[in-house]
Amino acid sequence: MRHMSVMPLSTTPDALASVPLKWIGPLTLFSEGGPETLDVPLATYESPLWPSTRRGALVSGPCGGIRCTLIDDRMTRSILLEAPNAAEALRVAAYARNRREDLQALTAETSRFARLIDTHHQIVGNLLFLRFAFHTGDASGHNMATKAADRILHALLETFPDLKHVSVSGNYCTDKKVSAVNGILGRGKYVVTEALIPEKILRRHLKTTAAAVAELNVRKNLIGSLLAGGVRSANAHVANILLAFYLATGQDAANIIEGSQAITHAEARGNDLYFSVTFPNLILGAVGNGKGLPFVEDNLQRLGCRAERPAGENARRLARICAAAAWCGELSLMAALTNPGELMDAHLRLERAEA
Repeated sequence: MRHMSVMPLSTTPDALASVPLKWIGPLTLFSEGGPETLDVPLATYESPLWPSTRRGALVSGPCGGIRCTLIDDRMTRSILLEAPNAAEALRVAAYARNRREDLQALTAETSRFARLIDTHHQIVGNLLFLRFAFHTGDASGHNMATKAADRILHALLETFPDLKHVSVSGNYCTDKKVSAVNGILGRGKYVVTEALIPEKILRRHLKTTAAAVAELNVRKNLIGSLLAGGVRSANAHVANILLAFYLATGQDAANIIEGSQAITHAEARGNDLYFSVTFPNLILGAVGNGKGLPFVEDNLQRLGCRAERPAGENARRLARICAAAAWCGELSLMAALTNPGELMDAHLRLERAEA
């Protein structure tokens, strides 16, 4: 069989795609050092996102800031091996689980930042799916995790001669696909955003009430998503803000597939509104491919994600800011939907004004 000769393509772009970008704010984050106010960049063709997200951002100040708690941080890759039978697959899985230090030593050979932190497995017939989780510093970690998993894969093949290589990626990761496993076992940054919004702020800035938003959230985001067959997802439009933020900060935009599996939670506390959005699978980094473009570098610098911090802290800061921006957009849309006609009126008024 003849193999076609393929000339390698240059990684230098032929041109740059221009996407409109605006800085939106002021957005207030709540942290241990006190409230921090900043603007965030959003690149999008959907221009109503800018004033809508800004409205949510303006609410964040009077309510003391958006509290952003980072629950977990990891990147995963699952390898796929073929064993002679299920019993042998189980033996290999037990070996991988019990030899954590040995596998971490192999991981360290591939990167000074990668660190193996967890291992899970699934066995289907004689097929073994091994899912490895790594800390990857300030990078989102796709390539770092793949390189480490590939090193471990070849070591397992050397240790167990009856194993056969199938793939360095077995879809149990899961990368850029809707799944339940990422929310359960973790992939990327797990961030919870929350704030308590006083009644007077709700009425003045959002023209709504706590009871109206809480009731809509149950009926739309929870029941509606259930009827639609949503997978660990219950939100109004988180993907909109994630994509805009990802494009502005040099992220792999396809990762909004996992990132948009977010859960919006709202409850009336008296006449005040507790509003929260949870992001179990927020995948982004402060270094790596895409970050070398001048506008991306400028944006990351302005966001304070180029400071001298311990490894991983700039990426975690970026994740908190991204999640807070999405909280603002989610709150604003939910408030608008409690008022009949407001959403469509805003789109027609803003988009036609630009036409």
